[in-house]
Amino acid sequence: MSPEGNPMEPVQTAIGYQRIAVLGAGAWGTALSCVARSAGRSVVLWGRDAEALHTIANERTHPKHLPGVPLQAGIETSPVMEQAVNGAEAVLVVVPSYHTREICTELAPLLATDVPVALCAKGIEEGTGMIMTQVAEDVLRSNPVGVLSGPTFAREVALGHPTSATVAFAFSPFDRVQPISNPASRLSVTLGTETFRPHVSDDVVGVEIGGAIKNVIAIACGMMTGAGFAENTRAALITQGIDEMRLITEALGGRLETVTGLAGIGDLSLTCSSPTSRNMSLGVQLGSGRKRAECFDGQPVVVEGELNSKTVTDLARRLRLSLPVCEAVRSVLHDGAEFGTTFARLWARPLGAEPSAMRLSLQHPASDAAITEFAKRLA
Repeated sequence: MSPEGNPMEPVQTAIGYQRIAVLGAGAWGTALSCVARSAGRSVVLWGRDAEALHTIANERTHPKHLPGVPLQAGIETSPVMEQAVNGAEAVLVVVPSYHTREICTELAPLLATDVPVALCAKGIEEGTGMIMTQVAEDVLRSNPVGVLSGPTFAREVALGHPTSATVAFAFSPFDRVQPISNPASRLSVTLGTETFRPHVSDDVVGVEIGGAIKNVIAIACGMMTGAGFAENTRAALITQGIDEMRLITEALGGRLETVTGLAGIGDLSLTCSSPTSRNMSLGVQLGSGRKRAECFDGQPVVVEGELNSKTVTDLARRLRLSLPVCEAVRSVLHDGAEFGTTFARLWARPLGAEPSAMRLSLQHPASDAAITEFAKRLA
């Protein structure tokens, strides 16, 4: 259930940030720039494509990433990061997760001390096993670092469809007494509009893990959909995905409530239920028999879950956790495993129990038949 204000608590007023820098002029960065402008904020959008930035600022459109969507007037743009962040009171970093360290390293000497930075892409860094806020904190020593996540498609946000999201930053003891001073509260107010409803969280780990794992589960759902399976199959994968999300979240100190909230089940259910999601779309194409190089008509489309499937399972292995769906996706994408055999084995694994605290594992009575059935259907 999505979080709501506590009717037993007095409503407080937080002070929003007036000048926002958005780093990353893809679909999501542009959509968030629209949100901030709609909220009455001064916005500077940075990207490396000067031509696209000119089109955004002068023609109020982004033909490549948001075709046909009229953008908010008044979004400033700059291809020079130093100009974009000059005078910014808060920064949104909206680049693919594997570029986070690079962009934050470039940002570090340009940013005033204590300006909060919210990361808007989730993932786990390959090699280090760090979540993105840890990566950013490793570079941005004096700036609060948080994350913005939730069930959001960029196009719908830019069009003004009612949307909820989560803004998470760590809370100090002082923030517990005065929560309106925390960057999460201030950014929530900064971005709040008549249709965009940001909620506040102090569980940075839970929000980040939810964002990383949902991408992998969406690829699995897409694969099974592309192979011709229907709603029951997707519901089973989503449910297993929630459990895999919970396992890592709790192991790293996050909370179950986050898993069951907007950044967990909310984002997972959206991403796994629509081909608008690039992760699910990739899965559908692979499940229907296309080779990876043929997907998206051969265009170099960034699909976060592709790398996430490897980094998430690397982390789970270090933590000695079993993530069967994420492992299945990794096997297909990175280990050369055959799709049908891999998902047949996923369905034929020993039967478990709910709750998992029962610690029960039963030999599947039809494991061989399950493998045969999947092979027949996917032939």
